[in-house]
Amino acid sequence: LYADSIWPGQGRAIYYALLPCDWFWADDADVIAAVASCVDSAQAVARARLSMQAILTSLRLLAVLFCLQPFHALATELLPLQPLIDATDDGETLLLSAGRYAGPVIIDHPMILDGNGEATIDAGGKGTVILLDTDGATIRNLHLTNSGESHNDIDSAIQVRGKFNVIKDNKIDNCLFGIDLQQSENNIVRRNSISSKDFELGQRGDAIRLWYSFDNKILDNTITDSRDTVGWYSANNIIRGNRATNSRYSLHFMYSKYNLVENNHYVNNAVGIFLMYSDSVVLRNNHIAHAAGPTGVGIGFKETSDLVIENNEVLYCATGLYIDVSPFQPDTINTFGNNLIAYNAIGIRFLNDWKGNEFRGNRFIDNLTQVVVSSGKTANRNVWEGNHWSDYEGFDEDN
Repeated sequence: LYADSIWPGQGRAIYYALLPCDWFWADDADVIAAVASCVDSAQAVARARLSMQAILTSLRLLAVLFCLQPFHALATELLPLQPLIDATDDGETLLLSAGRYAGPVIIDHPMILDGNGEATIDAGGKGTVILLDTDGATIRNLHLTNSGESHNDIDSAIQVRGKFNVIKDNKIDNCLFGIDLQQSENNIVRRNSISSKDFELGQRGDAIRLWYSFDNKILDNTITDSRDTVGWYSANNIIRGNRATNSRYSLHFMYSKYNLVENNHYVNNAVGIFLMYSDSVVLRNNHIAHAAGPTGVGIGFKETSDLVIENNEVLYCATGLYIDVSPFQPDTINTFGNNLIAYNAIGIRFLNDWKGNEFRGNRFIDNLTQVVVSSGKTANRNVWEGNHWSDYEGFDEDN
């Protein structure tokens, strides 16, 4: 068969079987040259011996095919993992030896899967690497890679469909989505390193995605070259201590209430944090910088009410704070206190003449334009008390 691929229709495979066996270990180019140089003599030998040595020839041919098998393919063959998972009892630990294991896999019972920092699970470019469809399991110390590319199927490193699971200390790369939690509660996602596939920004998947998921903790993860970290219809989650770079939205909430976002570091993303229709969120002690594209926003608010925004740093962005019909609910207040808004092209942009925001004790330092109202009206219907403006040149009532 191999010879036929070189000389189509000439039936040369039989001559391989008649060559000295030590030739089998030569490079392909050497084998081809050797066969070509002895075609005539090999033909004669073949005609003389074919009727008497059919069985021996077949065995030799099998040996040739085996010798021609690329050794690197044998060396990198993925190890089976699903049988090991299925054989692990509830509550037990499956500690993987160093190696590369085959995904996709499903974990459907409480267990601990530990890669010990040396095991890789490779989905082979198809589907989700691990589907976690249980409560009370742990996935840790693994390298997860090579998911499928389907946005419709949310091909991910890990899809979570359960409660009280822990996902920590994993390295995730070349996966469309990172960690996807759907209708999942009380899970911990901690200290994972996450990047997406090498696609254009809008075609990547989300690093961490919450969908109708509550009371989860997203802690100390490092995200780069992904699309968004996003929460849809998800409440009472804690987003703390994460770092994100070279992505689109560092954090994006849609219809997601009562979440706490604190001590995160978001740099060189298209948008820092954007809250849409997401009330009663606390943003505290976050560092956001260099959201500097044409639509770059440090922190944005759309029809969002009853917020506490305090002790954040928003630096070097196209727009520091972007406020669109917020607060939206009647008789609610958005409170901005002790934030540093500095070195932005625009410090605060109000998309319209609105009220209900209270700014106290903030520092507005060297923004090219401190406050803009896009409608051309006024921001004076909001409360401004005790703020520092670096470009103020008037009198100080206290001195």
